[in-house]
Amino acid sequence: MKRIVLIGSGGSGKSTLARQLGEKLKINVYHLDALFWKPNWVGVPKDEQRKVQNNLVKKDEWIIDGNYGGTMEIRLSAADTIIFLDIHRTICVFRAFKRVLRYRNKTRPDMGEGCEERLDLDFFKWIWNYPNTKRPEILKRLDQLSKDKQIIILKSPKEVQQFIVKVR
Repeated sequence: MKRIVLIGSGGSGKSTLARQLGEKLKINVYHLDALFWKPNWVGVPKDEQRKVQNNLVKKDEWIIDGNYGGTMEIRLSAADTIIFLDIHRTICVFRAFKRVLRYRNKTRPDMGEGCEERLDLDFFKWIWNYPNTKRPEILKRLDQLSKDKQIIILKSPKEVQQFIVKVR
């Protein structure tokens, strides 16, 4: 595990697990949200996203967390390990709401500078619909990947904790 991708719904725990893995494995962590959001929630253009990711995946070791489906292939192709946090939507919605309360009017550590946390109903709708709209596509993509890649699907907070304990 030297080139790790973390994907999953908002609120699934991608950034938290990325930080824990980074500390444990001594590998740099790159949060795509921090790279692809400019102040006041201005998104980075897709061509710039591709350029940034193509440069990141050239490194020998990395942990990248984030979805960004339009550029996911860059990361999936370069990764040796893909972790899909397939956490139930009620947990994800609860965590996202808790995050809004914790970081309200502040920028989260895994978010672009100047992007203050806010209650975004479209984001909560995206989380709620994720199992029906995004999950099937993710599972299909993972199934089509080369068999030399390690694919880990974690379905509960307990499985995530057990996984992090086992990592060396």
